Amino acid sequence: SGTVPSASTSHTGVSGGIETDGNGNSTVYLGSATTSDVLNAIDLATGVQKATLSASGASVAVASGQTASSVLTNGELKLSTGVGKDLSISGTGNAFTALGLTGSQGTDSSFTAARGASNNSLDGKTLTISSFNGGTAVNITFGDGSNGTIKTLDQLNSALQANNMSASLDANGKLTISASNDYASSTLGGSAGGVIGGTATGVLSMSAASAPVADANSQNTRASLINQYNTILSNIDSTAADASYNGVNLLAGDQLQLTFDETGKAKLNITGVTFDSSGLGLSSLNAGTDFIDNASTSKVLSVLTTAATTLRSQAAAFGSNLTVVQTRQDFNKNLVNVLQTGSSNLTSADMNEEAANSQALQTRQSLSVSALSLANQAQQSVLQLLR
Repeated sequence: SGTVPSASTSHTGVSGGIETDGNGNSTVYLGSATTSDVLNAIDLATGVQKATLSASGASVAVASGQTASSVLTNGELKLSTGVGKDLSISGTGNAFTALGLTGSQGTDSSFTAARGASNNSLDGKTLTISSFNGGTAVNITFGDGSNGTIKTLDQLNSALQANNMSASLDANGKLTISASNDYASSTLGGSAGGVIGGTATGVLSMSAASAPVADANSQNTRASLINQYNTILSNIDSTAADASYNGVNLLAGDQLQLTFDETGKAKLNITGVTFDSSGLGLSSLNAGTDFIDNASTSKVLSVLTTAATTLRSQAAAFGSNLTVVQTRQDFNKNLVNVLQTGSSNLTSADMNEEAANSQALQTRQSLSVSALSLANQAQQSVLQLLR
C-alpha cells in the first residue's frame, strides 16, 4: 500500500478516467477516476486482456489471466489478488515508486503479491492448531511454498488432513477451517481440541467457531437405526438366557462336567462364558448422542467387530469340546455293541445243534448199557460151564 499520487484530470477522449486503445488495453487516470474505475480496468486482466494503471506519466500492467482488487482508503491504494494465482504486476517509469509498491516484494518496475494476500502480509507468519479428535497437531508457516512453507490451499489442506480438518475458500476469498466429515458433530476449539493460535492470528481477521448444525432428515434416519440396534441387543439377551439344558447354561457362566467311564477317571470340564450384550461389550445407544457422525458410528462398528471376533473364538472352543464329546460317545457306543455281542454268544444256543447233541448222548448211553448187559451175560455163561 502507498499514497495515491495525483494525476492530470484532463485527457482528450477519456470517459470516466479510463482510456482504451481498441486492442483490449486500458489506461486509468487516477486524478479523474474512481476506485470502481480502477477495479474495472484491472479486472479486464481476466482472460486475455490487460489493464494499465498510469500515474504521473508512468504505467503498470496486471498480467493476463489474473483478477485483482484494490481499496482506496485514506489516500492509500491497496492491491490484492484473488485465489487463482499469484498477482504479478510490471510497469514502466516510476509508477511503483509513486504507488508505494517498492517494498520487500517490489521494485521500480515490478511487484509480486502471493495469491489471496495483501502485500504478502502472511509471509513468515505461523498458524498452530492443537490436536483435534486425536489427530496430529498443526504447526505451519506461510510463505512461498519452499522449505516446507504453506502457499496454496492444497498445501494447507494436506497439513490439516492429519488433524481431522479441512479448509475451503469462498468466492470472496474467505478462508474457512472445518472439521472433516468424520467429526462433523465436533466444534473446533471445544472439548475435542482444535485450538487455533500462532502469529498469523494477528494478521487474519478470525471469527469464533460455529457449532455444528444437525441435518434433521439424516438424524431421523440414524435414530431409526439406533432403535433397531437396541432391539437386537434385547434379542441377544433373551437368546443367551434361553440357552439352558438340564439347568446348565454355558452362555450364563455355568460349568459342565462330563464323565466318560464307570470309574470317573475319564472326564471333561467345560467352563461357560457370559455372552449377553453386556458380556460382549455392547451397550444401548441414545439418539442425538450416538450415530451422529462417521466417527461415532465407527466406534460402534469397532465394538461390534470385537464382539463378533470374541464370538467366533468362543464358538471354536465350544466346537473343540463338542468334537471330544462326540468322539467319546462313538467310542462308548461301539464298546456297548461289542459287549452285547459277546454276552449273546455266551448265552444263546442253536436248538437243532443242541437237540442233535442230546440225541447222540442218549444213543451212546443206550449202547453203553447194552454193552454192559451183554458182558454180564457172557460172564454168567462161562461160570455155568465151569460148574
